[in-house]
Amino acid sequence: MDDHALHSRPPQATFLSLLELDPTPMECPNTEVALPPLSDGSLSDSTPSLKASSTASNIGLSGSGHGPIYYLTRIQRYASYTFTLFSALHLATTSLIPLAARSVPASESYLLLAREIYQTPLSEPLLVTLPVLAHVGAGIALRLLRRAHNRRRYHGDKPPLATAARTGTGTGTVRDCWPAVSWIAASGYVFAGVLGAHVFLNRALPLLVEGDSANIGLAYVAHGFARHGATSWLAYAVLLGAGCGHMVWGWARWTGLAQGAGWRLQRPTGNALADRAEKKRRRRRLFAVNAVAAAVAAVWAAGGLGIVARGGETLGWVGTLYDGLYSKLPGF
Repeated sequence: MDDHALHSRPPQATFLSLLELDPTPMECPNTEVALPPLSDGSLSDSTPSLKASSTASNIGLSGSGHGPIYYLTRIQRYASYTFTLFSALHLATTSLIPLAARSVPASESYLLLAREIYQTPLSEPLLVTLPVLAHVGAGIALRLLRRAHNRRRYHGDKPPLATAARTGTGTGTVRDCWPAVSWIAASGYVFAGVLGAHVFLNRALPLLVEGDSANIGLAYVAHGFARHGATSWLAYAVLLGAGCGHMVWGWARWTGLAQGAGWRLQRPTGNALADRAEKKRRRRRLFAVNAVAAAVAAVWAAGGLGIVARGGETLGWVGTLYDGLYSKLPGF
């Protein structure tokens, strides 16, 4: 076959046929990895000017130094360190000691002693209030900042809906630019909600009604289980499940174990033997982290739900005081 016969055929008949396609916009990837900051110019003008230092953008570094993602990530991390100290002390006084003493009245003195450490005017804000607010606030700010980076990178100065209208496609919605919600983040949001309710019931409500919380202890919790069993069991089950899962997986993330735990490979190498070995390693880590989370929740539940929740109601004027506090809550 000569060259003239090849070129005389219609374009569809050649092996180098071209097919014209309509352009489609690139969608925002659902990822929590931060994107390198862009300059104030347009997307096309700023792309060539990105420096090599943007390779460290996953921790929030910019070309001129540390960016806001860098500082927010560290605020979130170091706040969790401080709150872990309080959680360990609270675990000991509300679960381990009652489990060893097998009695609520015998454990009350240890709880009152621990309050001298974490419930003073100085230690309570430093160990509980500020770390929780900083951790949750930094997490929300990180999501908003990463969403703004995604919108700016994939839609420029135009909002996502305007980009979709200009291209005539259904993609480019505002939802597409939100980073994916991981299981750690989802459990953290649930934990923040139930923790807020727990703090209000055991700390804020007595302060608002009685002026102090000197009479609030393990007997107060046991009284609530005796009078409002279904609600109390459900609330504490969610608190322990979400709290222990979030804290254990959070520490696994800080130590690097969470990145290597899961069922699927993010970047297969193409080598079947190596990929199979990596999958096994990731599954072992997944089971190990989940086993630790389940063990911590089981230990906390053994003392908190197995002993304190079965302590029974309090009689006398103290029981009347507890009933008055619980009556202030809707549905009780």
